[in-house]
Amino acid sequence: MKKKDIDYFKELLTKRLEELLNQAGDTVLEMNDSKGNFPDPTDRAAYEADRNFELRIRDREHKLIKKVKRALERIDEGSFGICEKCGDDISVARLKARPVTTLCIDCKTSEEAQEKALGL
Repeated sequence: MKKKDIDYFKELLTKRLEELLNQAGDTVLEMNDSKGNFPDPTDRAAYEADRNFELRIRDREHKLIKKVKRALERIDEGSFGICEKCGDDISVARLKARPVTTLCIDCKTSEEAQEKALGL
């Protein structure tokens, strides 16, 4: 992969990591700012449903933070853009679509077909 592509992805991933960390900090502040009493049980239920939804989103973002950090480590190691399964280069187009990917499109397609066959 060309140096300019590596620099592009490093900047992209660094910005994404900063955004995710800022959002995580905002969520913690919002969670600590708990609402008081809810005279109506429906209001309380709606609040709890919204809070659970927010926590699920943050859990997904936490997993994405780990993937972004790992992608940045792979850039530093020099293994970014190389498929972990077959060792071939991952296309720049695929990396632009999903910069945290570790598999080329052929290996990912094969993996998904196996999962579908096993009913996972």
